[in-house]
Amino acid sequence: MDTNDFVVSEFVLIGLSNSWEMHHFLFWFFSVFYMGIILGNHFIVLTVITDSHLHTPMYFLLANLSLLDLGLSSTTVPKTISNLFTDCNIISFPKCMTQIFFIHITGGGEMVQLIAMAYDRYTAICKPLHYLTIMSPKMCVSFVVAAWIVGTIHAVFQFVFVINLPFCGPNEVDSFYCDFPQVMELACLDTYKLEFVIITNSGFISMATFFSLITSYIFILVTIWKRSSGDLSKAFVTLSAHITVVILFFTPRMFLYVWPFPTTSLDKCLFIVDFAITPLLNPAIYTLRNKDMREAMRRLGKQIVGPHGISK
Repeated sequence: MDTNDFVVSEFVLIGLSNSWEMHHFLFWFFSVFYMGIILGNHFIVLTVITDSHLHTPMYFLLANLSLLDLGLSSTTVPKTISNLFTDCNIISFPKCMTQIFFIHITGGGEMVQLIAMAYDRYTAICKPLHYLTIMSPKMCVSFVVAAWIVGTIHAVFQFVFVINLPFCGPNEVDSFYCDFPQVMELACLDTYKLEFVIITNSGFISMATFFSLITSYIFILVTIWKRSSGDLSKAFVTLSAHITVVILFFTPRMFLYVWPFPTTSLDKCLFIVDFAITPLLNPAIYTLRNKDMREAMRRLGKQIVGPHGISK
């Protein structure tokens, strides 16, 4: 059988509970969280654009991270909400492949963006006199462009393996969404080699990047400790926010791709964390723990609703 001649034209996402109460809870849960993701990340981008105090490399990179978070969540959560609302869990083969493709574009791009943000903090703390020279506007734009290019290459590299798989039997995906590990299980051939590709391309890269980032932040913290005469508290607060975001982003991915066939219950929990909770927590982490961002949002809020519309 030619690998291009697949029989399955649609998949059934059966990761949803049969309980009406759970359907109702999940519908409102995802709806509220997705609304928060849209408002929170858009507000960060708008604040960075409109407030001249935030026209710095760190906040420029943060704005792009918010766009990537919004894109990552939008690849899966709206479809999940629609399935819960209509009780129709069918996704066509092209839409399933498109969902996989964009999950890995935004996920790969966000990985590069977190590396760029770690480099920005390293430069600001360890090479403060050369910070503006190193993190020039050209360098910041290069980081953003690189994030999208690397994300696209990462997605294409794996996508070419999956798009040509023969699907001639079961079409039930026991998950909320389509991704490589779940869809590969339904292929009509031995996917051992493909599993190895997924582990090496997504799993090991995620692990290597995660430990590299944690090591770099530890190095920066040691540098801050040695220079404790400086503004230690502000730098520590900023770095703790970055470290929290790195842990939230990479933990689900290491479970999903290093161990590419997790149990169904774990897969569903990781989906909720990865696509609904983390993209909402990122804006909260960077705003609630960042004085400059809070003040900028307060100024933007006053511009929008007027000076008497926001309580002090």
